[in-house]
Amino acid sequence: MAITQQLARVSGAELDACRASVETLNLLCSFDLRPRSDHLDLDWSPEGLVRSCEVAGVDTATVAALRRSVDGDDEVNPAYRDFPYSVWSHPVTALVPDVVTEVATRLRRIEPRAVLDALPADPAEALARMGRSVEFLSGHPRRYLEEHFTALLAFYRDTAERGLAVVLWWD
Repeated sequence: MAITQQLARVSGAELDACRASVETLNLLCSFDLRPRSDHLDLDWSPEGLVRSCEVAGVDTATVAALRRSVDGDDEVNPAYRDFPYSVWSHPVTALVPDVVTEVATRLRRIEPRAVLDALPADPAEALARMGRSVEFLSGHPRRYLEEHFTALLAFYRDTAERGLAVVLWWD
């Protein structure tokens, strides 16, 4: 089974409940706490998204916000590491609503097409510039990354507009 990056939108109260209860956090990480429309599967794209911005020369504050959008901040509930069948190698992290708004504001500065057009046109050269971040791909990384950029930016825009938090994990 592939391990992929997952994000979920939650209310502040739901985030507090996940911090207090491994059972509640397990419901979230099992896709049973929030509707599917509040989840985003980023596949293996996070490092490629960040790396493409670095290659394109996006400013460091925006790259830092992008990294934060896929890494989160603090661990939601360290006790979850000991929960049966839980996520143990990558802690479950979160961004509180105010931070989601900050990150979403910064992410609006990213123009995915401009970022991806900064990659070399030759697929082999583009993959070489991206390094290990897209080593699982064959062919040019533009299409794959554009799809995930679009999804991530829309997810954060909507989450900020709704005043929600984001919980992140690898599953």
